[in-house]
Amino acid sequence: MTEVNRIPIDPHSHAALAANDLELGLVDTSNTAAISAWLRSDARGFHSPEPSAEYLADRAGEFAQSNDRVTGVWDRPADEDAEPVATIWSWEMGLTVPGGESIDAWAISSVTVAPTHRRRGIARALLTAELRTARLAGSALAMLTVTEATIYGRYGFGPAAWQAPYTIDTKGLRWIGPVPDGRVKFVSPSDLFTIAPDVFNRARTRAPGETDRRGDTWKRILGLAPSVPSEDTHDIRAVLYRDAEQRVQGYAVYRFEGHEENSVLHLIDVCSVTDDAYSALWRFLVEMDLTNTISAPRRNVIEPVIWQVNNPRAIRKTDQRDQLWLRILDVPRVLSARTYAAPGIFVITLHDELEFAHGQYVLEISPTGHASVTVLSPSSVHQQADAVTVTLTVNDLASLYLGGASAVALAGSGRLTGMTPDAAQALDRSFASPHSPHLSTWF
Repeated sequence: MTEVNRIPIDPHSHAALAANDLELGLVDTSNTAAISAWLRSDARGFHSPEPSAEYLADRAGEFAQSNDRVTGVWDRPADEDAEPVATIWSWEMGLTVPGGESIDAWAISSVTVAPTHRRRGIARALLTAELRTARLAGSALAMLTVTEATIYGRYGFGPAAWQAPYTIDTKGLRWIGPVPDGRVKFVSPSDLFTIAPDVFNRARTRAPGETDRRGDTWKRILGLAPSVPSEDTHDIRAVLYRDAEQRVQGYAVYRFEGHEENSVLHLIDVCSVTDDAYSALWRFLVEMDLTNTISAPRRNVIEPVIWQVNNPRAIRKTDQRDQLWLRILDVPRVLSARTYAAPGIFVITLHDELEFAHGQYVLEISPTGHASVTVLSPSSVHQQADAVTVTLTVNDLASLYLGGASAVALAGSGRLTGMTPDAAQALDRSFASPHSPHLSTWF
């Protein structure tokens, strides 16, 4: 693993901000005062409540033991423990791609700029610095979850996995799906902390778009870490599912709000390695006594449970939005990391305003779904009768990558140009994924 917190600050972004009397620098994650100041600035950027001393101490301890890269921007001159006017946080994290393999990606989080320092080029300096640093670290792509969808396209990111919150009215709802032979059993959150990571790691190979989870993420999911004042981590309940052979194949984490018939079950996390576990856990949740509503955020846009109850109208998507955005930095490595649904030869002309991935590539997919990628020189002409020739941006290739976007829709919107007949249809056949991409974790 690369020691990402030892990579020097990007000189291009440092110089751009210095010309505006701003200092781009790394936070010493072993310095409790400095990391606490950064955390307060991060909370302010998202309009979150002032972090408690307990929360700051807990997070500072996590950062001190991590390999994470924590960056800030300060007004000059800045004291060591001064609060930065902008923040960004990054680390290396695995991303599941179609076929079940995992590719190392550069995860970016906590992108904030104080409202007192807007329109000074800070966000651009931070994000372009991260992309150049990711390349130095050897990452083939960068990724982030976003609060605002209008910002990141200009840096070459494209939405690649979507999520939907569901509201389920359980009054009169009857389970008509499979009745598994295994058993659902209550378990304490602290006990599940030792079990859930293995279950999740086995399950995440099924769905492209999932990332690995670290200990601090698990602590927050299970209510085992100090929370910010707006988070309710009391009375968290957890169950796990063992199949007929007594193997743990899934779990669910939830809490209740309200009382008796007015109670709402808030689903925090549910994970299943098998279809059997999926059915068992959702049946348990849907048939819960003394509750009429299930609130399930960040679920897959296609959930089988809709087909497992007698009234599918009782399960409503209350929204649908992008969840994971990808930014391709190394086209050959990214395209050869996944498997494909259909063979083909594609000549791809890629536009990238930041020039990380700008160029022309030949993607050759074998009948087994494995691929090789050749980079063409500017003077090269690829001549092959059965090749499909397409032109698109690095953003839109990122959206297609996990199989969640439609090349036909992109072509219809003018974002993808096919130089050969049915080019978009051919892309969709090859890039399709049997499971829609989904990211269950916000980072």
